[in-house]
Order: sequence, then structure tokens, then C-alpha cells
Amino acid sequence: MSKVMMVLGQYRFSLPTAAYQNLKRTDAWRWASQDRLTRPPAKQFLGKGNVTISLDGTIYPHFRGGLGQVEAMRAEADKGQPLLLVDGLGKVWGKWVIEEITETNTEFLAEGVPLKIDFSLSLSAYGEDA
Repeated sequence: MSKVMMVLGQYRFSLPTAAYQNLKRTDAWRWASQDRLTRPPAKQFLGKGNVTISLDGTIYPHFRGGLGQVEAMRAEADKGQPLLLVDGLGKVWGKWVIEEITETNTEFLAEGVPLKIDFSLSLSAYGEDA
């Protein structure tokens, strides 16, 4: 059994399936602007904002995993529910939602089958209350 880089819902990112080369996390904080008379506006802290993750990677379908890897990602997104994200070291990242999947096919065989599939997956933290 191959080692798993990360699991999102039922989808496993690994070298035989879809290995990501970049994981980019962005955290935001919310500050509201308060206008003041005869002075510049002041900022008021409203709390933590959106947390997003972008995974960029490459799939070589002829190597392992086949052509259905991006479709399997889309199937997880089609569930329309938050998905548990756990990395290969066992760290639970919490629940996340898939907001966007981008796929680029290149280097084709004569039948139109791609030898290389680049993908980008955009996730946002679900934002549980507890």
C-alpha cells in the first residue's frame, strides 16, 4: 500500500493517484474601518477571516491511478458537504469545502488520451461554530 500525502473526504492524494507539488495556505483577519471626525479612520478587529488552501499537482495517468483522478475529486465536490481533511502525518485539519477544481491536459497520445494532467484544487475552511 502506498503512503498517503493527504485525505480529503474519501479522496486520497498520493504518488500513485494525484500527488500535489504545492500546498498554499492563506489565513485572513477581518478589520472594519471606523470613520472619525477630523482624524483618519480607525480599525476595529472583527476576528479571523477565511482560511483557504490551494493544492497544485500533476497526474501521470499511464504511471498509476488512471484517468479518473480528477473526476474522483469532482465526485467529492459534488457531494455538496464539508469534507474532513487529514494529512499523511495524521494531523486533522478539520472540515473543508471544495470551491474550485481546475484541470489542464497536455502531451496527448494519438487517441487524444493525455499523458499529463495538471490540477489545481481550491479549498476553504468550513467554519464550524464549536
